[in-house]
Amino acid sequence: MKILMLSATFPYPPTRGGTPIRTFNLLKYLSQRHPVTLVTQRSEDVTDEEIEQLGEYVDKLVIFPRPESEQTKTGTGAKIQRFGEFLLEGTPPSVRSIYSEAMQNWIDEWVNAGKCEAITCEHSVNEIFVRPEWKHQLKTVVDVHSSVYGTIRQQLQTHTAEKPLRDRLNLPLLYRYEKRYCSKFSAIVVTTPEDRQQLIAFNPKARFETVPNGVDLDQFPPRRQDPGGHRLIFVGTMDYIANIDAARYFSLEVFPKLKQRYPDATLALAGARPVPSVLELTKIPGIEVTGRVPSMAEYLHQATVCIVPMRIGFGIKNKTLEAMAAGVPVVGSNSGLEGLAVDGPNVPLRALRANTVEEYIDAISRLFEDAQLRQKLSDQGRTLIETEYTWERAGQRYEQVLLA
Repeated sequence: MKILMLSATFPYPPTRGGTPIRTFNLLKYLSQRHPVTLVTQRSEDVTDEEIEQLGEYVDKLVIFPRPESEQTKTGTGAKIQRFGEFLLEGTPPSVRSIYSEAMQNWIDEWVNAGKCEAITCEHSVNEIFVRPEWKHQLKTVVDVHSSVYGTIRQQLQTHTAEKPLRDRLNLPLLYRYEKRYCSKFSAIVVTTPEDRQQLIAFNPKARFETVPNGVDLDQFPPRRQDPGGHRLIFVGTMDYIANIDAARYFSLEVFPKLKQRYPDATLALAGARPVPSVLELTKIPGIEVTGRVPSMAEYLHQATVCIVPMRIGFGIKNKTLEAMAAGVPVVGSNSGLEGLAVDGPNVPLRALRANTVEEYIDAISRLFEDAQLRQKLSDQGRTLIETEYTWERAGQRYEQVLLA
C-alpha cells in the first residue's frame, strides 16, 4: 500500500518525545512493509544531519519550511483578529499556524495523480491539509493524540487553564471544529478507550480504532538492581502545561509533607526546557531540576520510585510506559495511568494509584519501606510493556487500520 504521511511536526529524533516519538515509530514500522512518503515541516532547530537520518526511513521525504506563526503577535488587536478568524472560518489559530499553501498544493498534486492509496495525519492539526472528498477515493486516517476540546474543557473544570477567559470563549468553537474534522476521515485512531469516549460524541458513526503508544525496549532496559533509598523522579518536557502543573502540584503540596516523614527524600524533575515556574522549585530542599539529560533510562534507574502526578491531559503517557519498561515502580494518578490495566480485580498489580496528597504519601511510603513490593511492581510492570506496549505491536495495529 502506498502511504502518504502528514506531520507538520518534524518527527526526528524520537528522543524529542511527545508527537515525534509516536510519529517516528509508527513511520518506522510501516516503511519496512510499505512505500511511505512523508510530508513534514522544518523548524529552526532541525539540523541537516537529522533530515538526512530521517530520510533513511522513508521512500520519499518532502520538507517545507515552517510558516511564520501569527500567534506570536501580541496585543489586543492581534488577539481579537485571531478570535474573529476562528469564529468565521471555524479553524483554531493553532491549526492555521501550520498551514502552508505550498505544502497544500504539493499534497493536492500527489493525491490527484493517484500516487497514494492512504493518507495518515499524524496529530489532528494536520487535518487541515485533507480535503473532505478524498475519503471517497482513498483511505484517510487521523491519528488523534488527544481531543483539544476535551483538554481545554478539563483545564477549565480543574482551574488549571493558563487563559481561562480566552478558553471559555473558544470552547464552543472547538466543539464545532472537532465535530467538523472528525467527519472527514475513513478512520479515527486514538491512544486509549478514554480518548475514544472523548471523540465519539463528534461522530458516533465514525470508525474508531485504539492504537496505544509503545516503548523502545532497547532504549529502556530494566534496571539491574533496586537502588533503595528515598529518591523520586518525575519525567517530562517541562514547558508543557500538564507537566508544569504536575511538577508544581507534587513539589508544593506533596513533597514537603513526604519530606517530614523521610528527611533525606529527593525529587528529580527530569526533562527538557524547564520554564521559570519549574526552575524555581529548586528552592525547595531536595528538589533538582535537571533539564535535558543524556539518557533518561539511566536517570530512571537511579530512582526508587517514579511519580506520574498528572492532573490534566488525556491519552496514554509515554513517561509511564518508559518508567515501567525501565523496571521502576510507578505511583500515578488516574490521568497518569490512563489506558493501562495496572490494578483491580483479576489484574496483576503493576503500579500504585494516587489522586490526593494523602494517597501519594501512603503509596510512596509503602514502596520506600517494602523492597518486595518494589520488585513486584518492577517485574510486573516490565512484563506488561513487553507484551502489550512495544512499538512493534503498535505498528501492527496501525497497519491493520490502514489495510482494513
